[in-house]
Amino acid sequence: MRISQAGADDVPELARLLWLDSLHEEPAQPSIDAFTAELARWWEAHRDSHLAFVARLRRPEIVGMAWVALVPRVPRPEATRRLSADIQSVFVVPDQRGQGIGSALVEAASEHAAHLGALRVTVQSGRRAVPVYERLGFESSRQLLQRSAG
Repeated sequence: MRISQAGADDVPELARLLWLDSLHEEPAQPSIDAFTAELARWWEAHRDSHLAFVARLRRPEIVGMAWVALVPRVPRPEATRRLSADIQSVFVVPDQRGQGIGSALVEAASEHAAHLGALRVTVQSGRRAVPVYERLGFESSRQLLQRSAG
């Protein structure tokens, strides 16, 4: 398995994985071609704040992805360049799960965010994945609160 940062050439494969990941959620989806074009436009506009990491086996096909959103924080007198990061859209194709691919992707994205100076890396997880994130060093925090926008 090879983990690398995704590039613009990977957009069709990233779109395919995002498409597969959302099949159970979205009853009326645009065509995969329309979604690929939309993802390319979106990523072009957000490439400085959203990075994708991908996993490949021996074939060139991407079998997993993890995105990290980088969020600049308000400067403080003692720290004028503050950054937080959020892991998003982690997905591994079903027939490749259970082999550590998702964990390797999250580690790569988290380490890259730390290298860029992120003070913390967060993730919003489904229940089944919580133990995986805990094994990777994520902890629940009483200080991190959320409120529904609706």
